[in-house]
Amino acid sequence: MSTRAKPLTLKKVLNSVPVSFAIYAFVMWLIIYGAYAGAQAMGYNWQWYRMPQYFYTLTDDGFQLGEIMIGLGKTIQLSLTAFALATIFGLFIALLRLSDLVIGRGLSIALLEFLRNMPLLVLLYLFYYVLGPVFSLDRYTASVLCLAVFHAALISEIFRAGINAIPKGQWEGATSIGMSKGQAYRYIILPQSIRFMLPPMTGEVVHLIKSSAIVSVIAVAELTTIGRNLISDTYMSFEIWFTIAAVYMVVTLLLSIGVSQVEKRYAVQT
Repeated sequence: MSTRAKPLTLKKVLNSVPVSFAIYAFVMWLIIYGAYAGAQAMGYNWQWYRMPQYFYTLTDDGFQLGEIMIGLGKTIQLSLTAFALATIFGLFIALLRLSDLVIGRGLSIALLEFLRNMPLLVLLYLFYYVLGPVFSLDRYTASVLCLAVFHAALISEIFRAGINAIPKGQWEGATSIGMSKGQAYRYIILPQSIRFMLPPMTGEVVHLIKSSAIVSVIAVAELTTIGRNLISDTYMSFEIWFTIAAVYMVVTLLLSIGVSQVEKRYAVQT
């Protein structure tokens, strides 16, 4: 008995890997060509040959990292520190909102609404220019706390959704064997909710890395700040910004691929 092949639909064709890659390559080509054409119209003098020295140099002392790689390291350090704090703050806010305390729920909702409706740049100025002098916060500390608090509001919603995705029967089972609410969270609820939280948490990490660029407005040493300093010294605006954008894209893509692999392994184990 022969089986007829299902006809290809437009949606399937567009979702195929070759077509998706071709569309992505075409869009990237349009962006690069548009920038190139605009620079040519301005009479811009491209100096790509000078870019490698900002990644690494070979001196008599050996291999030395360039300014861009140093800035990338600072960005990763800033982002990971802020994300660790944001995860702790976000979990606390989520548990507070899910608690039986009326005041706790009201406080968490008010905090969430305040942070979600506050522009990140305004919040950064608030931390640095208002809270900084009061609590003696330096630029780096103010930046880390600002990013952590801002993203904690978003991460708390991820935690809350992941916890609510666990069936009520798990809670009942934990209660039946004499577990307290804290023990149920630690040993049953949170471990099971990880598979629901991994995809949005990945997006939040990527979002935080991109958000870290805003701290350049208060001259915190990170990738965007290094790029601005290099432009002021070399006047190579196009080369520097294209390179900085490419570095951000590579980091976020590698992060997304890595977490996708973790998701697959976790799904197999569970």
